[in-house]
Amino acid sequence: MNETNAPRSDRTETEQRATPKRVSETLSEEIGRVLVGNEWIVERLTIALLTRGHVLLEGVPGIAKTTIANLFARTTGLEYSRIQMTPDVLPADVTGTAIYRENRGEFDVHRGPIFANVVVADEINRATPKTQSALLEAMAERQVTIEDDTCPLPTPFLVVATQNPIEMEGVFELPEAQRDRFLFKLEVPLPDRSTERTLVDRFDSLPTLGPEMADPVVTTNEILLAREHVRDVHVAPSVKEYVLDLVRATRTHPNATHGGSPRATLAFVDAAKASAAIAGRGYVIPDDVKRLAEPVLAHRIVLSTDADIGGVEPAAVVADVVDSIEPPGADVIDAESDATTATDEGTRNGENEPHSTS
Repeated sequence: MNETNAPRSDRTETEQRATPKRVSETLSEEIGRVLVGNEWIVERLTIALLTRGHVLLEGVPGIAKTTIANLFARTTGLEYSRIQMTPDVLPADVTGTAIYRENRGEFDVHRGPIFANVVVADEINRATPKTQSALLEAMAERQVTIEDDTCPLPTPFLVVATQNPIEMEGVFELPEAQRDRFLFKLEVPLPDRSTERTLVDRFDSLPTLGPEMADPVVTTNEILLAREHVRDVHVAPSVKEYVLDLVRATRTHPNATHGGSPRATLAFVDAAKASAAIAGRGYVIPDDVKRLAEPVLAHRIVLSTDADIGGVEPAAVVADVVDSIEPPGADVIDAESDATTATDEGTRNGENEPHSTS
């Protein structure tokens, strides 16, 4: 056998296994062995992982926010760390510090818990603004500076932050600019009665059930290959215009003083591409956009004073925007896709034709 062909065959087999659809299904199946309810969050976490995004989970205590993040890290085989945020946590406790070694007369860099593939920042709104900023800066730049050393963070890198909406004392609400760094904000609901009964039965028969019972089912290489699949997903011009219409409408809505930023627009397109790829499609449809509108946009909206006093929720603003803007029809998208394909084929054919010389 030609040695050059063997690795190529191996890579092809790995690439076939590493589609976003298969990665998402494999993770969901393994996590479902332990997790009861809220399985939809796994898909959102997978979208974030495949698009270099981060996720903010909000919900009351005891609904498995941290367990979900731990399960996700274990099943991906990625390194996992958890930071319990409190007001006395310092930025260096998150990013790391330099420690002087007297016997050698030099400093050693001690890396903090931010140096992991999946980092859970528990109760992020209990950390001081200074510590929040250190974490969120690392999220944006994917590197931290400790003394004079700039240290890149591992790849892939996903921050899952949690916050408790019922705490009113000793908390520091994330400012709008910080919330904008999260791809999604997901509100984790309490389980319904049937789900909670299943939870009781499962723990009654297996009291030690927990994240440590889940096995790694995908590799880092498969995750990185799946990211490449997502980048190749086609977005028709009319779908891009639809995303722009939705985001820009949040900026002019009467109940909002600030809407989605250009960062939100880019994140929206990336998330829709990952959603399409997980569904097994190589192109985005308007339904991919609509189903992700609330988790992408709601946390980025700043309500007007009247709307805030009146009890209007940002999610209601997003729903109103989605209802008021007509999505492109399938015929328009198909026509654009055909035109793009024809242009691409024409370009390739032109490249293959011999050029005349004068």
